[in-house]
Amino acid sequence: MMKNRKLTVAIPFAGAIVAATGCAEIRSHSPNVIIIYADDIGYGDLSCNGTAAISTPNVDSLAGNGIRFTNSHTTSSVSTPSRYGLLTGQYPWRREGTGIATGDAGMIIRPEQYTMADMFRDAGYATGAVGKWHLGLGDKTGTQDWNGTVAPALADIGFGYSYIMAATGDRVPCVFIENGKVVGLDPADPIQVSYDEPFAGEPVARDHPELLRIHPSQGHDQAIVNGIPRIGYMKGGKSALWRDEDIADSITVKAIDFISRHKDEPFFLYLGTNDIHVPRVPHERFAGKSGMGPRGDALLSFDETVGKVMSCLRELGLDDDTVVILSSDNGPVVDDGYQDQAWELLGEHRPWGDFRGGKYSAFEAGTRVPMIVHWGDRFRGKVSDALFSHIDFFASLAALIGADIPEGAAPDSRNALDVLTYRDMTGRDYVIEQNVNSTLSVMDTEGWKYITPSDAPAIEFYTGMELGNSPEGQLYNVSEAKYERYNCISEFPEKAAALKKILDAETAAGLATK
Repeated sequence: MMKNRKLTVAIPFAGAIVAATGCAEIRSHSPNVIIIYADDIGYGDLSCNGTAAISTPNVDSLAGNGIRFTNSHTTSSVSTPSRYGLLTGQYPWRREGTGIATGDAGMIIRPEQYTMADMFRDAGYATGAVGKWHLGLGDKTGTQDWNGTVAPALADIGFGYSYIMAATGDRVPCVFIENGKVVGLDPADPIQVSYDEPFAGEPVARDHPELLRIHPSQGHDQAIVNGIPRIGYMKGGKSALWRDEDIADSITVKAIDFISRHKDEPFFLYLGTNDIHVPRVPHERFAGKSGMGPRGDALLSFDETVGKVMSCLRELGLDDDTVVILSSDNGPVVDDGYQDQAWELLGEHRPWGDFRGGKYSAFEAGTRVPMIVHWGDRFRGKVSDALFSHIDFFASLAALIGADIPEGAAPDSRNALDVLTYRDMTGRDYVIEQNVNSTLSVMDTEGWKYITPSDAPAIEFYTGMELGNSPEGQLYNVSEAKYERYNCISEFPEKAAALKKILDAETAAGLATK
């Protein structure tokens, strides 16, 4: 049955958009919402952000007809916590167990938590999650019934439909799970998964390098699936295994199918792409096309996914009625565990843009990510420097559709709808972020950034990434040309103290350990 799409609070918001964009007419019903959440794509990886080394024309088109944000931040510089913050509106550092999840992790977002998907569902939306998940499944780690129905699963946190990878491409199980069931599984060949011990008779990468078509640079030496070494051990499920070259196509097809099935009712789609996370094995039609090896080829694959989604919306007449948000879960990493020539073929390309660090890091490139908001022709190539945190998507999208958030839900999310619709050019007073070691930092609208002291390593051993950890407090002015090259805490102790005070006040409300 088609839901009533009228909004009781749409009139003042619609008027605001008319004033901001000059649109003569705003639809009176709830817009569809699609969040395209890329994986490991850095601020400098997309050509709309100034890179000349690679072309992403579909993303550029999205930006050319939308709002491109230059100061958008994830809550974390790694995947699991940043996705947790996005979907729950709670800083991940407030909760234990939100670190990087194994492939057999239990659900990190618990069924009793109110999620963004719950909010859309309660507002009468069809809700779907397609692609990378990496937030755990089942009740407890290692207890999933991969051969039956995995429960609890995404249906228990608001998603009416799901077609997901349990974790990441480099972690077992290497299968797609649709509405809690492994796709294409032969009951006569059941799946077994372990993150503790290998299975008898199953070759592992560290002992059988001759079976590999891609070799690890570090770690990734356990199960072998499709000739690619993975993290964790797996046995069985041969008929259900994905072909790595087809992952992007599988995700895109299911996303388009979801959109098509719900074209006559409001829908919310969380689309997590696998690109450009390792192992980077793009489809044959992209192989060698970027001149930058598999990492660059995977960027072309991501761009095609964006183009196909937008073409679907246009063909169904939904472009004007769909808010599309594109961003990434964290900053970039070049070598993240496989010998794919990413460093050797990088050339002049700077995935981190003008910033320091990248994935895993407390420095700016770890959490400052590309972001675009597109809604028909309302914005037409605007650029916003407003300070924005992904923690605020929850409350902002609730305001967009006129939904109520229950008391206690999304506790850290704030309504920044004016930022997302180009009415507020300043944004947040500050953003709070964490790195892989749970080192916290805070940055204000003037670009002053304070990083808390930490005894964790300064350099990530395997990737060579600067983690931003130091036994001493650090202060940088990110807005200056030198960015984070010079720790000026001794010169501006008052500024550091003011930022530390903000962090102390926030963490007083609850700070968890990893």
